[in-house]
Amino acid sequence: MKKHHLQFDYFLAATTGVLLILGILILASVSANFSQEKFGRTTYYLFHQILYGLVPGSVLGFVAYKIKISYFRKLAWIFILFNLILMILVFIPGLGIFSGGASRWINLGFTTFQPSEILKLSFIVYLSAWLANRADKKTSFLIPFLSVLAVMIVLLSLQSDLSTLVIIIATAIVMFFLSNSSIWHNILLILICGGGLSALIKFAPYRMKRILVFLNPDLDPMGMGYQISQILIAIGSGGISGLGLGMSSQRFGFIPQTMTDSIFAIFAEETGFIGSLILIFLFLFFFWAGLRIAKRSKDKFTKLLVMGISCWICLQGFINIGAMISLLPLTGIPLPFISYGGSHLVSELIAVGVILNISKSNKK
Repeated sequence: MKKHHLQFDYFLAATTGVLLILGILILASVSANFSQEKFGRTTYYLFHQILYGLVPGSVLGFVAYKIKISYFRKLAWIFILFNLILMILVFIPGLGIFSGGASRWINLGFTTFQPSEILKLSFIVYLSAWLANRADKKTSFLIPFLSVLAVMIVLLSLQSDLSTLVIIIATAIVMFFLSNSSIWHNILLILICGGGLSALIKFAPYRMKRILVFLNPDLDPMGMGYQISQILIAIGSGGISGLGLGMSSQRFGFIPQTMTDSIFAIFAEETGFIGSLILIFLFLFFFWAGLRIAKRSKDKFTKLLVMGISCWICLQGFINIGAMISLLPLTGIPLPFISYGGSHLVSELIAVGVILNISKSNKK
């Protein structure tokens, strides 16, 4: 029994399971009205999330759990190359979908697919293998690292996907630091990336306006300031224990992107401060479980891979929540395991499968 326990990290699996259950419950509440209005039944978006997100994500996550972890290192360059091709396909008319001022989706006929969500995982896998190989050679790798990162910056900038770019850059910086790189190289990397992101914000008027509205929400109360105002009303209405599942008033179209980017606002309104605190602790537990697995990993590649995935998922969660409570500017990133959207859920479940695979491999 002890041997069986050591081959599987039940804590990480249980934490992920609770997050998924909370996601399904809150999505059922949030999506019911929109589903009824658009499709004549209250369960359309819920079943769509299960059919095109939870089910394929669970299957692919199980596959990632069963594959030998060494294959991920060997095939890392194939994963990233294939993903980069998909990132280019979004710009092809008829195949790519242009929506909301950006080209980020591929039309599969029966559903849509967002390659940038899978890019988060494939880039972490590739970067883990690349940094592990460079660390073994004990050579300076700042310039090559910046070159690799520049490819991601160009593609995501063309898609106007700054929020995904921020997640990828922040995760990459953490992984670069953990690869035993020079402290001066880390400082230089942060300055270069910070300067680049500042330039992308400054030269895009809508991004700059979003920053200004974050600093002063009353600047555009019926425009960009409207969303954060309604979000704060929803969160404040939840009080300590919340209004109860299905009792939110803000879910009836008052908040834009209720099912995706802003779903935490409805979650906080219906479950209150207690529910929000539980959700935050679940992400902290997820990171702690990942850290524990990384510490026991056998080699540099698996350590970097687990830490990269853990940082990505938890950082994305805290950035989303931080934006909802007005600690950060509003972003367009989903709340991991909770927000509506099949692409990000599939990617996150595959990532969990990879971490559990490493955990299992560590104990044998």
